[in-house]
Amino acid sequence: MMDGGTFNIKEQIKPVNKDVSVSFSPSLNIKNYSYAVYKDGKVVKTIAVDTNQPSNIILDETGSYQISVTGYDTLGHQVVINSGVYEIDKDAPVLKVQNQKVEIKKHDQKALDNLQVTATDNHDGNITAQITRSDIDVNEVGITNLTYTVSDEAGNVAKTNIEVNVVSEFNQLLLFQIGALIILFMILIPIIRIRKNFKLEKRLGPFVIESTKENNVSLFDRLFNYYHKMLMKIINIFKNLNMMQRYAKKLDKYAKVSAIHSTGMEILAGKFVIAILFLLIVIFATTIQFKLISIYEIIMPLVVGFFVLDILYFVKYKFYRRKLENDFLSAIIVMNNAFKSGRSITQAIDVVSNEIEGEIGKEFKKMSLELSYGLGIDVIFKRFAERIQLEEVSYLTASLSILNKTGGNITEVFGVIEKTLFNKKKLRLELRSLTGSSKIIVYVLFTVPFLFVLFVSLINPQYFMPFINTKLGIIMLIGMIIYYIIFIICVRKIMRVVI
Repeated sequence: MMDGGTFNIKEQIKPVNKDVSVSFSPSLNIKNYSYAVYKDGKVVKTIAVDTNQPSNIILDETGSYQISVTGYDTLGHQVVINSGVYEIDKDAPVLKVQNQKVEIKKHDQKALDNLQVTATDNHDGNITAQITRSDIDVNEVGITNLTYTVSDEAGNVAKTNIEVNVVSEFNQLLLFQIGALIILFMILIPIIRIRKNFKLEKRLGPFVIESTKENNVSLFDRLFNYYHKMLMKIINIFKNLNMMQRYAKKLDKYAKVSAIHSTGMEILAGKFVIAILFLLIVIFATTIQFKLISIYEIIMPLVVGFFVLDILYFVKYKFYRRKLENDFLSAIIVMNNAFKSGRSITQAIDVVSNEIEGEIGKEFKKMSLELSYGLGIDVIFKRFAERIQLEEVSYLTASLSILNKTGGNITEVFGVIEKTLFNKKKLRLELRSLTGSSKIIVYVLFTVPFLFVLFVSLINPQYFMPFINTKLGIIMLIGMIIYYIIFIICVRKIMRVVI
């Protein structure tokens, strides 16, 4: 058998994390040769050498290599020389930790041992058993770094740090939670006492003289008085803040649909009370579980509690406006019928105040009272438009003002107004029926992300924790929230049709 040549390094079975230089020296009888370098079973390099000189082959990337040389002697005979396998591994292992920041109690070495850390390597596979960690003193309160280290067979090293916060069993935060719990009980005790008094009052009710019962205060009134006193204290704090006053003015419109709050400032104060109540409930829930409350568990109930009234009053105000529009159309129809029967504007207003119930009926009673005080038709309808703030009312006020100055047939004018408002309502109902299916799809798209998060969290509560416990996760979470808000705004803009 013809000798073709030799390799200075026949093989490299144990992986190394550095370049491997392999020299091939052809035999004297070899005239020329070529070699092919295989990486992970694929040819990555082919070189032809027309001389009998040695070749130096550098292997510098991670992979499994093999070299195949084909030589030719002076008679044209062919010989193939194959090397062994050269293993190069320059990739460090991957260390994965469940949480980058953990909190353990003082002396709790077991909690430290239960931290979940895994390591995998592209060549060695699962090397979790080879992980080593630094020592920290769990008997000292404070924040320290716990370092995990692992190396693969080639000598590549990977490290990761976990921030460990060692807290005492009764630290200041836990004392704060206990204090908040005591405050919550102090709030509940008077409520329980009032409830007991209310039950006693109900039992003694049939045996109490009627005149004596008139001086009693109901349970709801007592709770309302406590709540109202709390609102007044908060309002006294906010009344000199311009920013709070401007925000309260935006909430003034919701006072019409509120049975508890009479002004926007009271609604604003109520938002703060509910936010604090939500926080106390969360503190109570975490304290009875002997857990420390996190910053996210403080922020979330405050945010949710602060906007609960906005959602509630927004829905109520929407129904209130819809009923107002329907009742106003009914009032116009009643007034138009009154004009057709030969009655004056004053008499028509009296008829509406007696026939129509609800907010419109109350407003027409105010208008009738203002007429009795001597105010003009233009003035009372202008004041009516400022109170109601409906586009239809402004249209009616302008029409009556022009009619009062220029003259004309009021029956025909009201007939046109009635027809216009009726057609507008009809068009709105048709539009609602045509866009109903699209709105349902939009509402489903709005709620699917929340339902998905809730469903996955019930199955695996730790699944979404990286969005909270890691910096990258927090950035991604903020980005998703901003993207979701932009999506909602764009969809609402597209779906909104103004008539």
